[in-house]
Amino acid sequence: MTETAARRGTALVTGGSRGIGAAAAGALAADGWDVGISYRTRQDEAAKVVAACEKLGRRAYAVQADVAEADQIEQLFDAVTGELGAIGAVVNNAGIVSPSGRVAGYDVERLERVFRINTIGAFLVAGAAVRRMSTASGGAGGVIINVSSRGAVLGSAGEYVDYAASKAAVDTMTIGLANEVAKEGIRVLGIRPGLIETDIHEEGRLDRIGGTPPLGRPGKVEEVAELIAFLASERASYMTGSMVDVAGGR
Repeated sequence: MTETAARRGTALVTGGSRGIGAAAAGALAADGWDVGISYRTRQDEAAKVVAACEKLGRRAYAVQADVAEADQIEQLFDAVTGELGAIGAVVNNAGIVSPSGRVAGYDVERLERVFRINTIGAFLVAGAAVRRMSTASGGAGGVIINVSSRGAVLGSAGEYVDYAASKAAVDTMTIGLANEVAKEGIRVLGIRPGLIETDIHEEGRLDRIGGTPPLGRPGKVEEVAELIAFLASERASYMTGSMVDVAGGR
C-alpha cells in the first residue's frame, strides 16, 4: 500500500480515536479510503488520527458521537457522508470493558452499560449502514466489518464474561446480517482480535498473560488493522458471513 493508492471511497470507523480503531483508520487511508471516525471524549486523539490520514493523502473527518445513542449514530453517518461522500465501508469498532471480576459480582448497571455499547450500539451502527448501503434502498452496496473479540469464544472466565458475551452476540449478528443483505450488495464480516497491545487492558494484564498465545506474544494494532483494510477491499470480494481470528493461535 502506498500514499498514491487510488481512491476507494469513504470508510467510517467507530471508536476511531485510539487502539485498533485508530490503526484501522490509518490502514484504510493508506489503502485509498477517505476516512471518517467517531470518538466519544478523546478529541485530541481523534485530531491526531485525522492528521495522520491526511498525511497519507486522504481526506479525513472526526465526529463526536456515542454509539449507545441512536440519534447520535444517525447524525454521525449524515455528517461523514456530507463531508466525505457516500460511505462504502463501516468498521463497527466502538466498545468498552468493565473492571475484571466474576459473574457473581456483576450488577445491573455494569451489564446494561457493557451490552448497551458493545451489542446494542453495534446493531444500531450496522442498521444505519444497511439503510444507506443497500441496493434495495438505492445504495451502492458496501462492507460492514464488526470488531469482536477472541473472548467471545474463550469466555474470559474470572475477568470479563459480560464483555465476552456481548461480543458473542455481535458474532451471531454478523452471520445473520450477512445472510440477510448478501443480495443487496453488502458484505458483512467479523474479526476476533486476541491479546492486542491497546489500553483496553487493565494495568499489568498483558505482562501477565501476553505470552500465553502459541506465538508467544501479544499482537500489535497494526496486525489487526491490515486485516481490516484487506476485508474492506475488493481483495476479499468473495468473503461474507465469516469470522476471522487475529489471536496468535490462542
